[in-house]
Amino acid sequence: MSRVLKVGLTGGLAGGKSTVAGWLRDAGFTVIDADRMVADMYRPGGEGVEAVRSLLGSEVIDAEGGVDRAKVAARVFADHEARRALERAIHPLVRRRFEEIAARSEGVVVLEATLLVEAGYGPLFDFIVTVEADAETRLRRAIERGLDEASARARLVAQGDGEERKEAAHRVIDNCRDLPSLRRQVDELIEELSRMAARD
Repeated sequence: MSRVLKVGLTGGLAGGKSTVAGWLRDAGFTVIDADRMVADMYRPGGEGVEAVRSLLGSEVIDAEGGVDRAKVAARVFADHEARRALERAIHPLVRRRFEEIAARSEGVVVLEATLLVEAGYGPLFDFIVTVEADAETRLRRAIERGLDEASARARLVAQGDGEERKEAAHRVIDNCRDLPSLRRQVDELIEELSRMAARD
């Protein structure tokens, strides 16, 4: 029986990690999106709601009792300390949820998360992959997706220069070129991860 291979997939805003995550999912791997996990925690009754309320106040809770993510984003990307406090509260919840899913899975299990290394998740994983592109390329892509330039720049600054995640990664995927180039690198990654998971 194949062992569980835990893979961390990371990268900055508009770097291409969601595209890579989709291809890994298509290859049959279990892929968990940390952003979606947090969105679940922010729904009414979710375990993240009280953490957000205690840190940022009731004004960021919507009429249904869930977290208003737009209001939270506006606050935390303008306030470094508020963002760090929120990360300290939410990251352990994400980590615990991922570990629960991995414990009942087989084969390759991937967590897609922007701040995976910075949050201290590194030791959880057998293999870490980061998808990288230069800051100007990522800024252009973020704006093309509909994010206004000021918000995109604030998020890029908040995420840092990426050196920490690149240093921690076992594989750096270069997404500065075209889609076929990205696809070739991901196909090679899929083969390597499949071999690793199949080892006794």
